[in-house]
Amino acid sequence: MYLGYNTNGLVHHEPVTAIRGLAEIGYRGVALTIDHYLLSPSNPHWQRQLHEIRDVLDRLEMRCVIETGARYLLDPWRKHEPSLISPTPAERQRRMQFYRHALCCAVALNADCLSIWSGIRHPEVAENDAWSWLTEGLKRLCDEAAAFGMPIGLEPEPGMFIDTVQRFDELRERSPDTGCRLTLDVGHVICQQEGKLSDIITLHGSLLVNVHIEDMRRGVHEHLMFGEGELDIAEVFTALRQVRYGKGVYVELSRHSHLGFDAARRAYEALRPFVEQAG
Repeated sequence: MYLGYNTNGLVHHEPVTAIRGLAEIGYRGVALTIDHYLLSPSNPHWQRQLHEIRDVLDRLEMRCVIETGARYLLDPWRKHEPSLISPTPAERQRRMQFYRHALCCAVALNADCLSIWSGIRHPEVAENDAWSWLTEGLKRLCDEAAAFGMPIGLEPEPGMFIDTVQRFDELRERSPDTGCRLTLDVGHVICQQEGKLSDIITLHGSLLVNVHIEDMRRGVHEHLMFGEGELDIAEVFTALRQVRYGKGVYVELSRHSHLGFDAARRAYEALRPFVEQAG
């Protein structure tokens, strides 16, 4: 188990510079959120950037995951749109094409997983249709990813169709053959008062492929610096150690880019003792 940092908290830094800075602080992993400045499919030079990132990750011996939660990458007017449960086939296909691009990046970088979410169910979309479209799209994506040995981690996201770990469990029950794994954001569990974090980690330990961490308060979906919310850091790392989680725990401070490496360093210093104790 090791610490990583999400690039959505360093959007004002050139990506290779960001990776080098994180390594200098002590991080051993980076969560690469594809965005306009980072591996965007609309950038004609994205493959060159991909090679540069692969080279620096190799030289620094850093691990990575690919994240797909950029706010306005596919639609400049609507946040996180389109999705796998958008109303029209063309919109759903556009999201799938983006996921295929992300899968290509993940495979090229030997990432530990490709992380996605469900999307928001619009009022005109019936719940049964949303379930059908989501399970169909996930099955297709997971099958394509399995051919490369790449796990797909679905992140329950507040406000989305799959918003809690309980809804993720329902997804697995409805479509047990998708092969979809879990990206767990521990702050979301606190925000939505889903239950005891250690219990949730214990119950889902075999499904975990990616963990996001930040501080958060009950009832408010705001990613906070450690010490500003209600997160019991020791509880999280003790539970992860007990389920023998061996991948990255990625700090996600998506509203702290203006603080640059200062925020990354503060987060690292807050978490490092718990990682060392967990072994």
